[in-house]
Parts: sequence; C-alpha cells; structure tokens
Amino acid sequence: MNADTIAAIATAPGRGGVGIIRISGSNLLPFAFALSGTTPRPRHATMANFLAADGSAIDSGLLLFFPDPYSFTGEDVLEVHGHGGPVVMQMLLARCLDLGARLAEPGEFSRRAFLKGKLDLAQAEAVADLIDAATSSAARSAMRSLQGEFSKAVHGLTEELIDLRMLVEATLDFPEEDIDFLRKADAFGRLSRLQLRLTEVFDRAQQGKLLQSGLHVVLAGQPNVGKSSLLNRLAGDELAIVTPFAGTTRDALRSTIQIEGIPLHIIDTAGLRETDDEVESIGIERSWREIERSDVVLVVVDARTGVGEAERNILARLPDRLRRITVYNKIDLCGRLPECHEETDATAISLSARSGDGIDLLRRELLRVAGWHQAEDVFIARERHLRALAEAQQHICAAQDIVAGVPPALELFAEELRLAQQSLAAITGEFTADDLLGVIFSRFCIGK
Repeated sequence: MNADTIAAIATAPGRGGVGIIRISGSNLLPFAFALSGTTPRPRHATMANFLAADGSAIDSGLLLFFPDPYSFTGEDVLEVHGHGGPVVMQMLLARCLDLGARLAEPGEFSRRAFLKGKLDLAQAEAVADLIDAATSSAARSAMRSLQGEFSKAVHGLTEELIDLRMLVEATLDFPEEDIDFLRKADAFGRLSRLQLRLTEVFDRAQQGKLLQSGLHVVLAGQPNVGKSSLLNRLAGDELAIVTPFAGTTRDALRSTIQIEGIPLHIIDTAGLRETDDEVESIGIERSWREIERSDVVLVVVDARTGVGEAERNILARLPDRLRRITVYNKIDLCGRLPECHEETDATAISLSARSGDGIDLLRRELLRVAGWHQAEDVFIARERHLRALAEAQQHICAAQDIVAGVPPALELFAEELRLAQQSLAAITGEFTADDLLGVIFSRFCIGK
C-alpha cells in the first residue's frame, strides 16, 4: 500500500457553513503543527488558525487528530474544519499539498481502511452506498451493511462451509470409511441446511440491490395514448407537456419516484410510430434505446381501441428478457373499471391516468415484477455480491448432485465446496483481485 500522505476536501462542492479537509498518513503531528502552529490532542477538537507559508491566517476553525490505529483509515488522520466557502477550501487544500500531501484518488481513504483491516470490502462499499442512497430505506439498509450485518451473514455461511470441508477432507485419507463417517456427522444434512441459509441471504441481498439501484421503467406506446399523463400521475407533478396532439413528446423525460422505499426511474418516451418528421424520428430512435436499457416496459394502450396492429408490432420488437406490463389507459372515457388481470404473455392493468383510478394497482404490480417484498432486515447489496452468491449456490447445487451419485466422488465434492467458499470470500474481500479493487474504489467520492 502506498504510504504517501493524502488529502482531499471531504464535503460536497459549493457553499456551506462548514467545510472539511481530511488528511491521512503516518506521523501527522508535525504536519498539524506546520498547518496550525499547535499540536492537537488526540480525539479532541482544537480551535486553531490555519496558516499560510508566510504565517498569515488562511482561515480559522477546528482541528481534529485521530492517531493510528484508532481512525477511519487505520493511519494518522487529521480533519480540518473550516468555513465552507469553495475558495477557502481550495486555499486550505493547496496549503496541505504544499506541506507534502498529495491529492487523494477517488475512494482512497476507504481503500486504505480496507487494506488496514478497518473495514471489509462489503462494508467499504456500504460507505459509498450510504452516501448515494436515494431513499430512507436504502440509507437504513446501507447502514446495516456498514455495521457489518451483511458481512456477518456471509462469514456465517463461510464458517459452515469450512466445517463441512474439514469433514470431507478428513475422509479422503480413509476411503474405506468415508461415506459412513460423513453420514454419522450429518454432512449431507448440513449441506442442505447451508443451501437454505444461502438462499435466505441471497433473497435479502436481492432486496438490497433493488433499494440500491432501483428499477428502470419505460413508458412506451403509440402517440396520444396518455404516456405523459401517466408519468405526471406517477410523479405527482406536471413534468411532461400534455396536449391532444400526437407527437408532443419528442425526447425522453425522466423522473424518479419511490414506492415502499424502492426507487423507480420512470422514463417517458416519444410515441412509437412511422413518421417523416426528422426531429420526431430521432426521438423515436432514442425511445427504442431507452427500452433496450430498461428493466420493465409499460406498454400504454388506449382502452377504447385495445391492442391493435401497431401495438402488436411494438410488442413483437421488445427484447425477450424484458419484463412488461400492458396498461389500458383512459378507462374513464369508456366506462371500464380499474382492474389487474393476466393476459397471454403479460400482466395487464386497466386505469385512468387522468383521474388516478387504478394507479395503486400499477404501483403494486411494479413492486411484484421487481420481486420486492417488505422486510426489515434487508442489507444493501450490489450486482457483484449477487453474482458471488449465485456462484456459491451453483457450487452447492453441484456438490449436492455429486453426493447423490453412487458411489459419490468425494474429491469432486470437496472441490465444489472449496469453490463455493472462494465465491463467498470475494464478497468481503478475503479473495479479491487487485484490478477489481481498483474498479470498486474508483467509483467512490474523492473525499472517501
């Protein structure tokens, strides 16, 4: 690990009552004295002037010193709390660089904390997730991960795997007794219970992934079927222009709402039709690109006319992996009641974007499609965590298939358990490639 002293502004850009510069390195007391003319007491706030090279005051505020290893990074850490003007902060940062620090890279403070053993990798990622949380539910789940709940669950699975591996490895030296020994030790029962617990952890992590990234929902359909009205109704605001003229929406409009803490990124697109209008054609092309990137598409249909040839062409062009909901809008104009029912290849919702009748049905269906169910013990998770858990599940399933054979190949059984443990270890960083660490921490804030 690079032992340079690093510094960065830890507060958000712009004006504020207080701005903070964080410095991390080794033996920072001389650095603190050069910056402030005083030697701060560990873990006490010291009022000080922050001095330029000629001894004049740049700013005044609080200086905090956290000696290693009792700091966020596990190194000496200084925090300079000054007035939160952007010019003042830049002047103080420049002074820190003059004193020998270098500008921290994105996520370098958290990376040092990970490398010093202050946090595991899942906890370090939770720091960024807590900062980026778009809803209160996401923030609470990120805090649970930061406090180690996710890591504790993963470590529990890993310890069970290690115990099971010890039993299996011990039998490999005594092949004449291996199966009876494993049966008496309930090794195969342990494997089944491990699979159940792994499934539970995967479910909690999957819910956390929804809280972290949300669901991308695209409104698609013919012009003038009420897509913009539906966006406005879901967002609770007049975001999109609504007129009786087809082709009013020319470009994608975005709004983020939340349903039971799940962020839903709603995108209204241009009406999908054949047109000679060059500007509208560009909007339609962009609409299809948004559809390709989405998780769910709401195919909006006029309830008075139903699904016609144009809608069937749209449905035929949708990607197979894309989940979709057919929305029959404008039921207030044809006397239909709001309802949710199943069609041949999708769920259908009948509603009125104008009056709001049936909107709650749509909200519930979006949560169902997303796979959300209310839980209080969700911890925040990322796509790489889900992949690692899924890989561990695959190896456990392969191990179960092996022991079902006659006779079971215990060498292969032991190898699948080893691979499952390796997959779980990647979550907390016990087994993680350096290039992956670089990618993970490069997405953090500069001051974290």
